[in-house]
Amino acid sequence: MDKKIYTFDSTLRDGMQGEGIAFSVEDKLNIVHALDKLGIDFIEAGNPGSNPKDLEFFRRIATEKPRHAKLCAFGSTRRKNICPEEDANVCSLLEAETPAVSIFGKAWDLHVLKVLNTTLEENLNMIESTVAYMKRHDKYVVFDAEHFFDGYMANPEYAMLALDAAARGGADVLCLCDTNGGTFPTDIADITGRMVRTFPEAEIGIHCHNDTGMAVSQTMMAVEAGATQVQGTFIGYGERCGNANLSTIIPNLELKRGYTVLGKGNLKRLTETARQVADISNIWLPSGSPYVGSSAFAHKGGMHIDGVKKIRESFEHVDPQSVGNNRRYLMSEVSGKATILKKIQRIEPSVGSKDPVVGELVDKLKQLEFEGYQFEAAEQSFELVIRRLLGKYKKYFELEYFKIIGEQPLKDAEYPSSAIIKVKVGDESRITGAEGDGPVHALDLALRNALKGFYPSLVDMRLVDYKVRVLESSATTAAKVRVLIESTDGKHRWNTVGVSTDIIEASFLALTDSIEYKLALDENENNTN
Repeated sequence: MDKKIYTFDSTLRDGMQGEGIAFSVEDKLNIVHALDKLGIDFIEAGNPGSNPKDLEFFRRIATEKPRHAKLCAFGSTRRKNICPEEDANVCSLLEAETPAVSIFGKAWDLHVLKVLNTTLEENLNMIESTVAYMKRHDKYVVFDAEHFFDGYMANPEYAMLALDAAARGGADVLCLCDTNGGTFPTDIADITGRMVRTFPEAEIGIHCHNDTGMAVSQTMMAVEAGATQVQGTFIGYGERCGNANLSTIIPNLELKRGYTVLGKGNLKRLTETARQVADISNIWLPSGSPYVGSSAFAHKGGMHIDGVKKIRESFEHVDPQSVGNNRRYLMSEVSGKATILKKIQRIEPSVGSKDPVVGELVDKLKQLEFEGYQFEAAEQSFELVIRRLLGKYKKYFELEYFKIIGEQPLKDAEYPSSAIIKVKVGDESRITGAEGDGPVHALDLALRNALKGFYPSLVDMRLVDYKVRVLESSATTAAKVRVLIESTDGKHRWNTVGVSTDIIEASFLALTDSIEYKLALDENENNTN
């Protein structure tokens, strides 16, 4: 199959309606350029009549236009009982000067009568006149039939009249919206197929929400039924439970069904783009995200690892490189010697499968995981374990002591905790202190303050994630805890782990591993250069 399916991304409009999502103008511009580079066809960039930020965005994007994607301004049909040119919101769509507009209108009679408080006939006039007005101004018009599937279930004749009104107005795309996200994929396919046959002159689009966890399936079924435009947000966030996830839909269409979606070779940018959009959005891309997540091609069980090494297809449904992702072998007590040997050989290539150190490391790994360590989420800590066992470990600093002070209660205190730490590097000792938002933050700042005079590159390092897991809930306050820390220096990210019955000590173990890994990374890069 070599049929073109058009992508319509609503990250900057529907995605912004997701809880915890907010974009600056710069954020929106960066996302536009990332999606454009990937090969997205339409980017719905917001409602120019809704807020000053969107007005500023449309002003800026006019001088930074994407090379491939058509920008699309979003708005509703005109208000009841006035002309389109008298409606300020409709006029603002023209002022945005985008080549395309998406107009949403009511396709469910319930909304017409109870939300818009107008007549069924006037709603049809609102749809047709607004679309026609945009076509007179040479706009590419996507008509979003809001609540189409609920409307069709309640009153199929009226829902189809809403599409017919948009078609009479000249709409280029009639998009069927499952706005409540509750329609089953089989019903989506059946109804979409009927609309494809009823409106053969128009492109049919599909817009699904994920309230039943089936937005991707709904979209795939609609395409199978003849829809040629898929709408969604790039990594699936949006109103309530989110929107159809384009980072899953696109490779499904290209790799599983043979459709043409992105430009040639662009699919390899998929993972990079997903991570870029997540970073700009200030959210974590879920590790289990199909195709683009860090766990999408991660193997842990020894049998799985052995199988995928021999025949990739045995435990991978697609080649990870086809979507720009990487295969990972996770470290755990079920990984097997072959995986551990591969990790060892990255540090010391001369070690063979029969070398006693391999067995020693397997035993060490099992013992540490028994104690509560978890290396599948902290591979860099395990790399340090390997270096210590091989005698390749360099001690960059030595802790002499630290003290944590927490003052409670403090009213309106910006930094309620402080830490004092003394470290030794070579023959020189240094003592420093720091205030922080909690004891771990204070300890992190104090440790790096003590060391950055010896190792200036630590100025660029910061913690980006911190997780605590209680391992023995029955032991209550005497329980062991596992602390996982994610760090970055702006170029790399790495994860380290610490375990103790003392949460401060567990945190400190993870912190010291993180700093030691950073210093080893710097030394390796300097030696390579």
